[in-house]
Amino acid sequence: MALLFSLILAICTRPGFLASPSGVRLVGGLHRCEGRVEVRQNGQWGTVCDDGWDIKDVAVVCRELGCGAANGTPSGILYEPPAENEQKVFIQEVSCTGTEDTLAQCEQEEAYNCLHNEDAGALCENPEIPLSPVPENVRLADGPGRCKGRVEVKHQNRWYSVCQTGWSLRAAKVVCRQLGCGRAVRTQKRCKKLAQGQRSIWLSQMSCSGREATLQDCPSGPWGKSTCIHDEDTWVKCEDPFDLRLVGGDKLCSGRLEVLHKGVWGSVCDDNWGEKEDQVVCKQLGCGKSLSPSFKDRKSYGPGVGRIWLDDVRCLGEEQSLEQCQHRFWGYHDCTHQEDVAVICSG
Repeated sequence: MALLFSLILAICTRPGFLASPSGVRLVGGLHRCEGRVEVRQNGQWGTVCDDGWDIKDVAVVCRELGCGAANGTPSGILYEPPAENEQKVFIQEVSCTGTEDTLAQCEQEEAYNCLHNEDAGALCENPEIPLSPVPENVRLADGPGRCKGRVEVKHQNRWYSVCQTGWSLRAAKVVCRQLGCGRAVRTQKRCKKLAQGQRSIWLSQMSCSGREATLQDCPSGPWGKSTCIHDEDTWVKCEDPFDLRLVGGDKLCSGRLEVLHKGVWGSVCDDNWGEKEDQVVCKQLGCGKSLSPSFKDRKSYGPGVGRIWLDDVRCLGEEQSLEQCQHRFWGYHDCTHQEDVAVICSG
């Protein structure tokens, strides 16, 4: 039996790795279950290149270390102190199914073209620390309108600031989406003195992918562990929500599409426009579903006049409103009014 176990171990373990939890570690994180990924070969610790690194690989690292669920794939360069120049990058193109017990059991290649600016990181739940309380709501405070301001989150009827540490434009995208605003345009720290918060600081180390529906879905550092000051309060600027209308038809739910920007109505170019974009417009206007009009039907509303505000609009179809879709900057286009979008909804 011992001989059989040795043979299995030899087959399932990559050369140079220890077949035990001590063959991998996380360095530089807030706790032992977060940090830059390092593996041991021949008694030496080296890093892992992030080429091909994904959440399934992190899940295996979390399991090997006896941590909780995999929560993210942060870059290893976020963690201090950084890897030393003489430390080697050992492996790259790691490909786990997510069911392995150790990283050594996953497919991987010996590193040959990676530097430390591509070091992989891992974020796992720490079973030794209770989960952070979940914020109940989010707002942008002390700004010129509800879509610009200092990020604050609500918990148990109290509002708290959010520290800039770990914050990114991806997190700002989530906030803008949650608030029903347009695209995230900018995020920054060091708010002007008048806009700095006076409340307690909720958390830091937000780790959003940008695809989450709400900020509550993003992993974050533990409650009460922030060392930030209000100079580091997070400020976010989102585009204002779009006002839409359909004109030129005999019903409110059909016609040429126009959007309002800076007090002026303008049309939308049909480059890349399709069924998903139609569905978002109909949903936003409360007009039911798109009737997938023909090219002839779309053109029956005639060309617009004046400004063409939007071009190259791309939606996934899941958005609640058009401002959540990708598009070029306002007024940038290569269209004429012969390419104006028209939409026909069932409502």
